[in-house]
Amino acid sequence: MEFDKEMNIRVNYIDEVIGKHLPAKEGMQVTVIEAMNYSVLAGGKRLRPMILCEIYKMCGGTSKVVEPFMAAIEMIHTYSLVHDDLPAMDNDDYRRGKLTTHKKFGEDIGILAGDGLLNFAYETMLKAFDFCYNDSSCNNDRSSNNDRSCDCDSTSNKENNCDCVSVKNVINSCKILSEKAGIYGMVGGQTLDVLLTNKTMNEEQLDFIFLLKTGALLEASFTIGAELAGASNQDIHKLLEVGKKVGLAFQIQDDILDVISSQEVLGKPVLSDEKNNKTTYVTLYGMKKSLSDVEKLSKEAIELLKIVGNNEFLEQLILKLIHREK
Repeated sequence: MEFDKEMNIRVNYIDEVIGKHLPAKEGMQVTVIEAMNYSVLAGGKRLRPMILCEIYKMCGGTSKVVEPFMAAIEMIHTYSLVHDDLPAMDNDDYRRGKLTTHKKFGEDIGILAGDGLLNFAYETMLKAFDFCYNDSSCNNDRSSNNDRSCDCDSTSNKENNCDCVSVKNVINSCKILSEKAGIYGMVGGQTLDVLLTNKTMNEEQLDFIFLLKTGALLEASFTIGAELAGASNQDIHKLLEVGKKVGLAFQIQDDILDVISSQEVLGKPVLSDEKNNKTTYVTLYGMKKSLSDVEKLSKEAIELLKIVGNNEFLEQLILKLIHREK
């Protein structure tokens, strides 16, 4: 498999999906819409929607119901970056090699752009219901692994490219994304991260921040894809664990790059954590253990992923995380 070629195909598809779901630049509020779109279209790895889509396909999904969630999770991820860059948070001027949103549009519009992206993400996610059938007559039992069959008649829905997507699966996916983005997920992790700036952090606190601030949305990517495809509860739980391991490895690598990379390569200022007096995995455990743990967690994630299904591209993607330079 030519990984880079396959990666580009997927990124182009994701950019197309996101583009279809962004708000039109019109109306008296056009300034905030321009700031929202600037933030989302500034580039990036598109890791979260990519994982979500790959898991959905690996678990047997074929409908376009996945696309609103792909766009929504990238909007939520982007809003978190917009707010992270603000003067009250990390106070960064560059993101992905471009001016951060508040430097381009002003701090006030930067704040509103983040607010707008979060709210518009939920509007976008709810469009997934357009691809659903009413499953009140469905006797699908998800207690076992052999549970992707459905007794309801969804012939007419398949003609609309619905492919037997259950309302229940979409509702559960909405719950997952809402929780993982909120106070019991990303926002909860960010809160402790902010409160402990300029303060000594212990292992438990750092793990909490990593699992929620970075890990929560990655967990959502792995579990929403499975949920939408009608995977078993056992498989969804395994994929949740994969997401936790990948999220932790990804954040550790981020901390490593903040020390060893350059602004030209990374596309944002380096030594940002040091400037803001933040405890990181590197400062707490040292560079040697940090590098070792990234590799260990990534391999464990792949082994667990293989129990659920086979996806060579996704396996390679996880491995690439331990060698990425930006």
